[in-house]
Amino acid sequence: MNSKFGSGTSADEVLAGVDLKGRRFFITGASSGIGFETARALLAHGARVVATGTDLARLEAAAAPLREAAAQAGGGLECIALNLASLHSVRKCAEQLLEDGRPFNAVIANAGVMATPFGRTADGFELQFGINYLGHFALINRIAPLLADEGRLVLLSSQAHRIADVDLDDPNFEQQAYDPWLAYGRSKTAVALFAVEFDQRHRHPGIRAASVMPGNSFTALTRHLSQESLQGLLDNVRQARAAAGLAPAELKDMPQAAATSVWAAVVADKDDIGGRYLEDCAVAAIDDTPNPFADGVKSYALDAGKARQLWVKSEEMLGMKGSDS
Repeated sequence: MNSKFGSGTSADEVLAGVDLKGRRFFITGASSGIGFETARALLAHGARVVATGTDLARLEAAAAPLREAAAQAGGGLECIALNLASLHSVRKCAEQLLEDGRPFNAVIANAGVMATPFGRTADGFELQFGINYLGHFALINRIAPLLADEGRLVLLSSQAHRIADVDLDDPNFEQQAYDPWLAYGRSKTAVALFAVEFDQRHRHPGIRAASVMPGNSFTALTRHLSQESLQGLLDNVRQARAAAGLAPAELKDMPQAAATSVWAAVVADKDDIGGRYLEDCAVAAIDDTPNPFADGVKSYALDAGKARQLWVKSEEMLGMKGSDS
């Protein structure tokens, strides 16, 4: 592992001296925030990027700086619509990519929502579980044949995975009261477990998968929080970390928040990161203390048995069979 990278590293610093001409990447949720900066950094180093957004017109409107970065470095950008809250949209996106047939060196599952009011996707799944996890599960398993030999899958999880393990008995909050943070935490644990099982199923052909904690930052994810709620969250984080003797949490800017995704997709040794949870451009240590705002990863988010159970449950929920073939 390269110890010169850390919490303050930017995506461009990770890619310093790296030429990505001839390499192709797929990024979900690139209209703004971390996904946008991830795409920009890759394009600025010559990559070709296929970027998705729920609103294609909005994505195209936001893409001018991305196209400029691509033009200057010899890369290229394509935009495609993807609404992870609709399996019809997921299938349509996958069909377009499969029909095109060109492989990807890495898939970066960046899109997501956070602490939303209770809602359901077009197919009846709890909104956060459906968008953050199930939509990506359905899409990535469909386009897995497009991952090149030695390719990588990077899935954005969150420190919020520390809030809760997945609930395989009631993933859609049909038998319990809905809590937006509990739902968010469960969805991000599911993302981490997806990386564990995908890595297990695809590592022998040379493809590796990892989950990423990008770091705390102000993005569109906070749009469902009032200013009062957001300040309360920051205060809770500060107090919980102080009580545990931990350093204050630092807010990252977008180039810093995109760094670990880019590191995992391009720079890190794939065999070191396969099936692991990453933060600050490094493999995170396991930390099972109850503090939800501590650093590190809960062991339940790396549990191979639970990852397999979740995969099977997800196939059942989506009506999929044989998605490991």
